[in-house]
Amino acid sequence: MTSTKTSWAKLRVGLLAIGALALLTSLVFYITSSQNLFESRSRIYAFLDTSGGLLKNAPVRLNGMLVGKVTDIILSGDNRPKRIIRVTLEVEDKMLANIPVDSKVTIGAENLLGAKLIAIKKGTASAHVEKGGELPSGSNAELDDIQEQASATIAVMQNILTKAEGIVSQVEAGKGTIGKLLVDEELYGRFLGITKEVEKLSAALTAGKGTMGKLLSDEALYNDVRKSVARVDQVIADVQSGQGTAGKLLKDDAVYNEAKASLVEMRKLLADLNAGQGTAGQLLKSDALAKQISGTIGRVDTMLDKVNRGEGSLGQLLVNPSLYENLNGTAAEMKGLMKDFRANPKKFLRIKLSLF
Repeated sequence: MTSTKTSWAKLRVGLLAIGALALLTSLVFYITSSQNLFESRSRIYAFLDTSGGLLKNAPVRLNGMLVGKVTDIILSGDNRPKRIIRVTLEVEDKMLANIPVDSKVTIGAENLLGAKLIAIKKGTASAHVEKGGELPSGSNAELDDIQEQASATIAVMQNILTKAEGIVSQVEAGKGTIGKLLVDEELYGRFLGITKEVEKLSAALTAGKGTMGKLLSDEALYNDVRKSVARVDQVIADVQSGQGTAGKLLKDDAVYNEAKASLVEMRKLLADLNAGQGTAGQLLKSDALAKQISGTIGRVDTMLDKVNRGEGSLGQLLVNPSLYENLNGTAAEMKGLMKDFRANPKKFLRIKLSLF
């Protein structure tokens, strides 16, 4: 009897341990798994051109929401485009009503580490997918563009890093200005000397030496500058108050009106000129007057050419030496005659009276 009770007690302890272990396993699975143990699921299928690195148990998302997982990836045996790979999707039954039959299936990126997922883009059809149904595949152009852009960016970054590494190597080798600054002792000495000279200059300025130093520390020079500034301020104040010529130009209405009237007259004069009125307007606009002036200028040019060639009296005067000498001699005789006439006019004036 005692042995029977002991065996029954051991059996109950074993059963209780097994039950506790099963409950613990269920709790761990429930906590760590995204799948609800008490939630029914159904299989639907999607056909793609390529698996694109998709793995089993990859998440299935409907417009970003988790609705299931991938349970199988196999070759479909069909060579038609977009039906080469068959992907089995295990989706919650309650979500099937939210997946229209025209929804598109594509492979997307789960994270930056390269993990893939099945992305279902919800369609607009009124009918929803049934258990065991199929969803058409969509375009992965957006993902391909992202991958191409990422590859291009990585290549650019790699190129930049390569160039930066080369620059750092040259600097460490003492090449270039920066490299020489780091390793060339002579250049460092020069830089140190320049620094010391700058310190001396700063000290001289602080002590009031030189022109700049006096500008900084000489009170008399400061007062002179201040007086000059005050005079400039006074001139500006006088101008603003209307004093002097500049002030009147700014403030006096009479001067403004005169200037305005002058501008009006000037505009009227320009208008008359443009209209061809007056002598100046005729000179600008009249073709007949222009032709007359052109003809007159032509005749003057012809006359000057004749004079230069010695034609006519004026030409002879310019080019004939004998005519010039005759005129010169005649002028001398006339001068002598006038001199004698003024000295003895009776010699030239005689009155003779006679009777018939």
